[in-house]
Amino acid sequence: MITVHHLNNSRSQRILWLLEELGLAYEIKKYERDPITYLAPEELKQVHPLGKSPVITVDDIVIAESGAIIEFLIREYGKDGFKESSDKKLKQKLSYWLHFAEGSLMPPFVMKLVFDKIKNSPMPFFVKPVARMIANKVMTSFVGPNIKGNLDFIEAHLKKNDWFLGNEISAADIQMSFPLEAGMGRIENKNDYPSILKFVHKIQKRAAYIRALDKGGRYDYAQK
Repeated sequence: MITVHHLNNSRSQRILWLLEELGLAYEIKKYERDPITYLAPEELKQVHPLGKSPVITVDDIVIAESGAIIEFLIREYGKDGFKESSDKKLKQKLSYWLHFAEGSLMPPFVMKLVFDKIKNSPMPFFVKPVARMIANKVMTSFVGPNIKGNLDFIEAHLKKNDWFLGNEISAADIQMSFPLEAGMGRIENKNDYPSILKFVHKIQKRAAYIRALDKGGRYDYAQK
């Protein structure tokens, strides 16, 4: 039996979506973030030492990291578009997007979240101007350009392709879903990226996505 150790408002929602697309039986063990720190609970460390989600257990195997979980699931249980391809070019493209999502796209979004919190956090009045100046400098000189560069790249790709690997949905779209859902909720100029918005709206209308959302619980990045 596959068990998903699922944290609310997290990357593990896309693992539930993939399991629904594959039509697999699975169980969910739910964990809730600390309402103050927004961190995962300590009990997740009993599953994996880093205490992060997603993690899945299959019998006595423990698998962490979204990309590794997705690779395992499509290798062991893949079907239709959600399976390992024998085509070397497609395999390489899939590998690229699995790594790009967390290696290139998510870090600047996380940095934006951190620096936005710094600017808005309570602090002595004489410190706030300095903190805001530093945060704004980092955002304008490094974080902002990185976000723009990544999104421009993805927008251009999706403008020419229905899905990340071409004309059919695949595991690459599963992996890319979370950073794009989260990202579109964190930037002010999301309307500059119509192809990305179209992609997000399209995945959120899929029956398997909706079933996963019903089972997973609170997920603030879903289309309202």
